[in-house]
Amino acid sequence: MEYSEVNRLSRLTAILIQIQTKRIVTAAELSNKFQVSKRTIYRDIKALENAGVPILTEEGKGYTLMEGYKVPPVMFTEKQANALILAEQLVLKNKDASFVKDYSEAIDKIKSILRYTTKDKANLLANRTQYNQVINQERNSDNLSDLQNALTNYNLVKIQYVNKDGTATNRMIEPFALLSAENWYLIAWCRLRKDFRFFRPDRIQRIETQSEKFEPHNMTLQEYFDKYH
Repeated sequence: MEYSEVNRLSRLTAILIQIQTKRIVTAAELSNKFQVSKRTIYRDIKALENAGVPILTEEGKGYTLMEGYKVPPVMFTEKQANALILAEQLVLKNKDASFVKDYSEAIDKIKSILRYTTKDKANLLANRTQYNQVINQERNSDNLSDLQNALTNYNLVKIQYVNKDGTATNRMIEPFALLSAENWYLIAWCRLRKDFRFFRPDRIQRIETQSEKFEPHNMTLQEYFDKYH
């Protein structure tokens, strides 16, 4: 499948999620979000309709989905939905851009399976809840999602790392654990130093996840601290 087809399939799926997330979504909103023309959005909506998705057009307002089209596999109570919205604001304080992006997209998917009444209330709460600290929050890294994925799949990671003195080195590392304090910290076995090391994701200049796997470190985080500290 060519890239353009994959790209469009991804956009169609994302459009469906957006329409499920809100009661009404306009062509202009979708056009702006996906950086395509309104004409492209009209074609995408038509393609979804042809595929059997019951999209309703409300004249002068936008698109909506027929009530009950998707039976949610998990039902959230109103309080649970509100807790997720509040948690999103806490996540927005995080300094890693990839983590913020992934969580926000996950929240969109969760909103998409809520009943209309709960969905409307969740969106209202999202619009009315904001921590001052998250406004214009500076993101100083964009590596957390790649590191999480490598950690859980036991993939070697090649990085260019700059230490606190400004010295850059190339490392091949085996991700072991992620810790959060004022900043995120990665514990990984460094093949260059032949030992476990702490790395700050915001000091990783380049990151390349390798297809090669490493042997899992069969110990808990507590066992690591007991052994090495």
